[in-house]
Amino acid sequence: MIIRHGEKPIHHVGSAQGILPDGKADAHSLTVYGWVRAGALIELFAPSWGEPPAGLRRPDAIYAASFTGGRSKRALETVLPLAARLGVQVVDRFGHGHEKRLATHLKAHPGVSVVSWHHEGIGKIVEHLGDVSPAPPAVWPEDRYDMVWVFTRVGPGWRFDQVPQLLVPGDRPYPITDGATEAQPDPDLAQVVRDILPS
Repeated sequence: MIIRHGEKPIHHVGSAQGILPDGKADAHSLTVYGWVRAGALIELFAPSWGEPPAGLRRPDAIYAASFTGGRSKRALETVLPLAARLGVQVVDRFGHGHEKRLATHLKAHPGVSVVSWHHEGIGKIVEHLGDVSPAPPAVWPEDRYDMVWVFTRVGPGWRFDQVPQLLVPGDRPYPITDGATEAQPDPDLAQVVRDILPS
């Protein structure tokens, strides 16, 4: 199961900024909205009661792109709460440019994995998995943080499905396609809180 990391800062005036868990500003970290998603992923993949939604499974291994060469911490931050719930260490020895090595490793892993990665590298992981049917979209859109790409072993290849996360306001229920992306406004934190809390 491959996800994109949670929401990142958009570099224009008045947009959400990246923050560390202690609230300090950090351009390499998730926005508040991204941290909300990271927390919500716990109940998506490892619910307190019952099993994950149809199409998903409880992972026994979690991978995240490493923070190397000044790249973002967001892939790791996105899955840290889930890893804590499951009591597993996040494997972060693969980074940008190591997608082929990661795919080779995943093909040899017998269990269920979640991979948190940067959107521009997800297609590179898929390229190295081998035969995948139906073919996934060629590009993960810049404006989508809300999808899980699921690869299930079928013989020597993989069956591809998409499962919407539907975790936070603004998440879309339809899959990623190779068509044009829809511009998604930078979420307003006050509106997010109003949407989540009962009136």
